[in-house]
Amino acid sequence: MTEQAFLEQIRANQGIIYKLVGLYAYDAEEKKDLYQEVLLQTWKSLDSFRGEAKFSTWLYRICLNTILTQKRKNSRIDFKESLEDLPVSVKNISEEKQDTIRLQQAIRKLAETDRAIISMHLDGYDNPEIAEVMGISNNHVAVKLHRIKQQLANLLNP
Repeated sequence: MTEQAFLEQIRANQGIIYKLVGLYAYDAEEKKDLYQEVLLQTWKSLDSFRGEAKFSTWLYRICLNTILTQKRKNSRIDFKESLEDLPVSVKNISEEKQDTIRLQQAIRKLAETDRAIISMHLDGYDNPEIAEVMGISNNHVAVKLHRIKQQLANLLNP
């Protein structure tokens, strides 16, 4: 893949990177650092992209691996934001937007692998694609999704 084709693919799929970085990073500086690290690792890994999967699926795997590796290096997984403690500015936005924010906050409370699985599910990836990225069986994905949905329901409606 040429540099130009790589940049086009990154532009077309940058939403994946932003979303995943947003789920795992908690301040602007950390988000910026993770985003740059993902781009670097994606560029370094470009030779491993064989085209057998969609570029977006391959990018998802690179993003998750990079983010989780960086998080383990930094050992800063101690997010303790309350679902009830929405900022004052959030109270002035639509109910739909508030629901989205609450869902994102609930997802952040999940284990790292569960965050990745539900994120891919919400992005429309099917179970075989999620299984491929996560390195687990299709059946395990289905079971995990069921449990994750139950967890989210409990977090959102205690």
